[in-house]
Amino acid sequence: MRFSGAKAFFIIFLILSQTILPQNKFGIVIHGGAGTILKSNMTPEKEAEYTAALKHVLETGYKILNDGGTALDAVNAAINIMEDSPLFNAGKGAVLTEKGVAELDASVMDGKNLMAGAVAGVKHVKNPINLARLVMEKSPHVMLVGDGAEEFGKEFGIEMVDNSYFITKERWESYQRMLKREEERKKAEKHGTVGAVALDKNGNLAAGTSTGGMMMKKFGRVGDAPIIGAGTYANNKTCAISATGYGEYFIRLGVARDVSALMEYKNYSIDDAAKEVIMNKLSKLGGDGGIIGIDKEGNITMTFNSDGMYRGHFLSGEQPVVKIYKE
Repeated sequence: MRFSGAKAFFIIFLILSQTILPQNKFGIVIHGGAGTILKSNMTPEKEAEYTAALKHVLETGYKILNDGGTALDAVNAAINIMEDSPLFNAGKGAVLTEKGVAELDASVMDGKNLMAGAVAGVKHVKNPINLARLVMEKSPHVMLVGDGAEEFGKEFGIEMVDNSYFITKERWESYQRMLKREEERKKAEKHGTVGAVALDKNGNLAAGTSTGGMMMKKFGRVGDAPIIGAGTYANNKTCAISATGYGEYFIRLGVARDVSALMEYKNYSIDDAAKEVIMNKLSKLGGDGGIIGIDKEGNITMTFNSDGMYRGHFLSGEQPVVKIYKE
């Protein structure tokens, strides 16, 4: 069979486009909280459990992206799994307030149009990230709190549960110990937020964060997780960021937005921007924790100044990677 010059050229172009020409990079990065995470305190069984859970989250989010799904959908699905797992401080397994109840916060942002949604202080929403997305997509607002947020969720059939659903045996026992031991209360774990950031095949970025907040927090306390620019930020011009750590410090520094600003205005790489904000600014202020991020080119960062951070990434053309401890 003979081809005309034009046809032959077109066939060669198709072959090259599938084999040689670069494809749009895509991928997902996740975290399951940062804090005092030491190998010496971790049993092999617990380590394997966390590793398997994080890998499952990555594979779920990556499949959505690989199938042509949106960054927003991948982030949403990834966080849903972590909210449903008792291993993390978000959704089921959330830490408890000083009064012994779970109060949950979450936020999500779409880098394509800078739309964002957040909820804070909800006590009966099974998956707060779903409600945050509803706020973004179905309301004229960015943040709803407490009873008002839940009332809004009910209008759209969001799944509600009794507050006892969130309280695991481990969290309740920890709460009881802290009630009795003032010193342990002072050392209460401040971290444990979950989050995900993603870049899809269309070049769109998204970020989401969900948390039970700080153990033994004053009722009504809100950290950085639901605050756009502090715990969550996404902008197609730069990057998508999700944070975890001592929220009060992240709020004061506007950590997530600061990383994006350094990239936009000073041409920092995402990793250099993350190191400047976390290792320099946050550390000097006395805060600790970390961030995950992915930029518009598919470059990533997983930067933290604490002892460890549950984290992982799954990028196109690569295998999933899960890490827990400081290297």
